[in-house]
Amino acid sequence: MKYLILVSHGKFAEGIKTSLEMFAGDSTKQCFALCLHNGESATDFETKVDRFLQEQQFKKNDEFVILADIIGGSPLTTFLDSFSKKGNLEKAVVLGGMNFSMALTAIVSLSIMSKEELAKAALSEGEKAIKQYKISQLTDDEDDI
Repeated sequence: MKYLILVSHGKFAEGIKTSLEMFAGDSTKQCFALCLHNGESATDFETKVDRFLQEQQFKKNDEFVILADIIGGSPLTTFLDSFSKKGNLEKAVVLGGMNFSMALTAIVSLSIMSKEELAKAALSEGEKAIKQYKISQLTDDEDDI
């Protein structure tokens, strides 16, 4: 089975998971959010991650897509250290710069794509979602329509 793990500072990952539940429903049972909350130390977060990994008891053949807010940030590096100790890192792809489009693409594609294909699709959709919204200015003639 494949799993999506969201990792972030603050409540960002929890917020994305909540939004995913609106779009993907039952698929989010394969999605987890781990957050380093304000006021928590890296040691506190490491304890939280270790407890999470112990509770989940992932299987040998499970694969993982990990989305993080920032590559190199302490939530991700702490998570990956614990994850690696459990022997799971080689079964994962890790992406940074998480946004909702990436997460949505990942969750709806978990069962139909390899983790490598999924990573490529999530990155592509994440990039496409980043743009400026242009507000068009109405002319005086258009105001009368």
